Amino acid sequence: MMGAHHAMTGAAAWIAVTATAGHGLGLFPVTPTGTLAGALLCAGAALLPDADHGSATISNSVPVLGKFVTSSISRASGGHRHGLHSFLAVACIWILATGLGLIVWRPAGWAEPISVGPAILTAVTVAFASKALHLAKWWGLAWLIGLAVAAFIALYAPEQQEWFVICVALGYAVHLLGDFLTTGGLPLLWPWRPKPPRLWHKTPLRHIWTSGGYMAFPVLGNAGSFREWMVLLPLTLYVVYGGLFAVGAATGISVGVPGFLGR
Repeated sequence: MMGAHHAMTGAAAWIAVTATAGHGLGLFPVTPTGTLAGALLCAGAALLPDADHGSATISNSVPVLGKFVTSSISRASGGHRHGLHSFLAVACIWILATGLGLIVWRPAGWAEPISVGPAILTAVTVAFASKALHLAKWWGLAWLIGLAVAAFIALYAPEQQEWFVICVALGYAVHLLGDFLTTGGLPLLWPWRPKPPRLWHKTPLRHIWTSGGYMAFPVLGNAGSFREWMVLLPLTLYVVYGGLFAVGAATGISVGVPGFLGR
């Protein structure tokens, strides 16, 4: 799946999980601010698995340093769609986000401690999302958006501590789901890559479990396929609607279609 599409699915997943007004499951309700900021954070987190790809959005985020970081991560994880695209990676990102959530700073005279760790990761992931979703044309603007969102959450919405870890892990997992639905597949059990028996290659299910030990349910075909675009179009509309609804809830303006969503 393409980078911008990963980001959009991350944003859609966050809205679906948190929204309670008829267009979401309401499994983890948050404030309208949490919906908007979380959608950007989740979209950015959905780009993190591709930190093992030299041409991904992340690699271009900072001149020279971005390429160096992604190439280093790629070598350490075994290359693109290896270590960073596994169940183990999801567990690691959960642990990392949890650890960052413990890094706080309480300036003298400040009523609430500032969540420094979450703010750093929020700034980074929101910058990635801003660029991937074309909210910012230049990386400089993308970083400004990331820093602004992170500062606002850290200073004025400390309740984000409650959903930060879930948001990051959800975005990461949604990325893996998207790649799982393409022909490339994933080594979900990495570093163990069990290979199917020879007879398996003669069955109609051979594309689900490949000879290299990768697993997939390739209903979307190749990355960037027409089918992928057809899935992303309604998801994009859903994210736009969910975002407008959150803005409306935050400002007291009703957003909805009479007789349908958000009435």
